[in-house]
Amino acid sequence: MTPAGPRVLDVVLAGRVPYRAALEWQRALAQERLAGRCHDLLLLLEHDPVVTMGRLAEGANLLRPDGIDVVEVERGGDVTYHGPGQLVGYPILDLTRYRQDLHWYLRTLEEALIDGLGTLGIAASREPGRTGVWTGGRKIASIGVHVKRWVTWHGFALNVTTDLAAFDRIVPCGIPGVVMTSVERERGVGSGEWSATALWDETVQAVVAGFERAFQVSAQRVEPVALPV
Repeated sequence: MTPAGPRVLDVVLAGRVPYRAALEWQRALAQERLAGRCHDLLLLLEHDPVVTMGRLAEGANLLRPDGIDVVEVERGGDVTYHGPGQLVGYPILDLTRYRQDLHWYLRTLEEALIDGLGTLGIAASREPGRTGVWTGGRKIASIGVHVKRWVTWHGFALNVTTDLAAFDRIVPCGIPGVVMTSVERERGVGSGEWSATALWDETVQAVVAGFERAFQVSAQRVEPVALPV
């Protein structure tokens, strides 16, 4: 069983993982968490280009998939895009150790990202009535989750150096007219002053620190276990 004591968050930096493999991986990890055989986890990774359709997704919001994979999933929300340069986070958390309140969980996920973006010098906020994180009226992070017996999976997608033109395939999150943005665009670092790798590493550090503060956990990096192939 998971030992009692201070809340520990195992952080797995998994690199590029195909979406369907990552989906099965987090489902399996959620079962492990339900059984008490692992700590809370935060998987941080990237995906190859893919469009995912949540439980509330409407087909009309998929404009032109352009041949990339489209996956229907159990998370909340509408349609979104994942691709290179986007930091995707899948928290596998037992909310009985925090608060058994889905609204609280969504707001705390937003707070973790807002905190991390603040560290990066980006003033981010919530948009009333809409889940996700915004800056200057532009959406920088999407959130869609699933909870079973108070254990979470799915999570967030934060655009770091994402090709924002890829969102033209969809109506992001089902919000007509939404403008997507990225850490790179908001920081104005596309001139080569910083490398994409350095920006990625800085963003990962900031997001993990944001999780520590928002969820009041102690994060520790661990190596991937049962990484899908």
